[in-house]
Amino acid sequence: MKVAVICEFSGTVREAFTRLGHEAVSFDLLESELPGAHYQGDVKELPLSFWSQFDLAVCHPPCTHLAISGARWFKDKQKEQQEALDFVRWLMALPIEKIAIENPVSIISSRIRKADQYIQPWQFGHGETKKTGLWLKNLPLLNPTNIVEGRLDRIHKMPPGENRWKERSRTYLGIAAAMAEQWS
Repeated sequence: MKVAVICEFSGTVREAFTRLGHEAVSFDLLESELPGAHYQGDVKELPLSFWSQFDLAVCHPPCTHLAISGARWFKDKQKEQQEALDFVRWLMALPIEKIAIENPVSIISSRIRKADQYIQPWQFGHGETKKTGLWLKNLPLLNPTNIVEGRLDRIHKMPPGENRWKERSRTYLGIAAAMAEQWS
């Protein structure tokens, strides 16, 4: 299976699919942190026909202007929000049979459509909380693989810093493995 992992600099999801023998490519404006098939650049600059070669897209659109955790700033970023929502709509309309959009609790649910599912890291072997929505096209809901004790809100309590956004955006290994195992 050919898998496009869109807006992923970490390589985590890409490598979970690659380990299972799939041809996976990550796409991001940043270079990949892990070696592997990666396209660095703006995905919207690629022709729409390019995307039809993929069987599955797992998309992680930036949540900066979408997540409700930033609601207090919404009034000051209407243009940015609209652009972010337009990007999500673009991802949802890609000519790929199976698509997953992953994002924290966000305005995608109120402005485009409700999430098909919400998951937590503690359902996949990580004793932390980070409620994350999945908007799915032709994919089953993700089944928990390893429910563990502990409900730390490490991501929420992460102190300000230069790389805070980067650390908060990483996909947990257990969730990436479940995506690869259950969606391939």
